[in-house]
Amino acid sequence: MSRKLLIVGSLVLASTMGVSDASADSPRPTRYEVQTALSGIKAGAARVAVHAPIDVVRQVVSDYGGYGQAIKRFEKARVIGRHGDATDVYLQVPILKGAAKVWGVVRFEPAKPDGDGEVIVGRLVKGNVKRLDARWRISKIDADSTNLNLEILIVPDFPIPLPSSLVTGEAAFAADKAVEGMRNRSEQITPH
Repeated sequence: MSRKLLIVGSLVLASTMGVSDASADSPRPTRYEVQTALSGIKAGAARVAVHAPIDVVRQVVSDYGGYGQAIKRFEKARVIGRHGDATDVYLQVPILKGAAKVWGVVRFEPAKPDGDGEVIVGRLVKGNVKRLDARWRISKIDADSTNLNLEILIVPDFPIPLPSSLVTGEAAFAADKAVEGMRNRSEQITPH
């Protein structure tokens, strides 16, 4: 079997697998794709309703050092520096069942107003991919509930080209696990 076929097969399998950490009564996140002006590859995305106030969700999403605990898929997540009001975070995620790792230093800007909600944007500073952008969108449903969306754009820098649909699918799976982890963490710390 060729190495390219093995890598592609492993990515397809990894993107379709996943065990939910959510309770049985929590709806699954919804995955979707977003075309951006930044690349021909679509961003993978996911959204979920969170039974927690917007302030709690913002606090959890901006707790970058806690990503490794809230998002089970992250192997490493630690704050490594600050640039003004932006935060540099080292992120490492295993892929291909641990055979390889995607890593990057992502600079997250503070939350900014955006329409009826707010956004937190992270952009790659350096890493082993060409591009890694994250865009959290947080919007209030009511006093006790919040919509949480995450768009992840990954442009690989692998010696073997991968179909863009595979890359987008893997990014959507990662976004799914991220919003699910943030929802679970936000709901755990919210008094009910």
